[in-house]
Amino acid sequence: MSSRVLNTPNIISLIRLVLSFVLFGLIAFTEYWIAAAILFVVAVATDALDGYIARKYNLITVFGRILDPLVDKVIICGAFLFLQNVEGSGVSPWLTLAVVVRELYVTSLRGFYEQQGIDFSASSLGKWKMVDQCIAVTLCLLSLHPYFATLPGFLWLRDVFLVLTVVITLYSGYDYTIRGVKMYREKEAREQAANAPAPAGDDDTMLL
Repeated sequence: MSSRVLNTPNIISLIRLVLSFVLFGLIAFTEYWIAAAILFVVAVATDALDGYIARKYNLITVFGRILDPLVDKVIICGAFLFLQNVEGSGVSPWLTLAVVVRELYVTSLRGFYEQQGIDFSASSLGKWKMVDQCIAVTLCLLSLHPYFATLPGFLWLRDVFLVLTVVITLYSGYDYTIRGVKMYREKEAREQAANAPAPAGDDDTMLL
């Protein structure tokens, strides 16, 4: 693990964080929906880039392990929070609440279990959840533009992904809970087995 904090992957993560605030400004104060959608896609797509560079060149840092998922949550939660205030986005307050509460909950779980020495990396379901959320936000942003809003079936497609977002978001939170409990119990079982006294052999009772 690299000790250098401001390496290339972490700089990319910081740039993504800055882009997220630009995105929020576009949503809140302008109607440049296509530009906002493109910026959002760039901000989330470069997540794969910083992770690839960190792994390929052994530039993984403790700071990066904290910063990268934090930026992901800022982008996703922030996008839903701002979109819920835009009429016609399709994002409702209860959907935003489900997303934000789940993200905070899983982040707390990850912090607790990693403090216990348990590797609580993102599961495949968690990664699919992120993909669905990114598609949903992109469709919501585009649906605010008159061209996309009038395309046959576009709003229906957006709403399908929003429903999937709620389902996958809540189920992945449940899945992480079950996974965490299982891993914690396995860790306790290993520790108990390691600390258990070794059984006395028959030779201990034999007189020579």
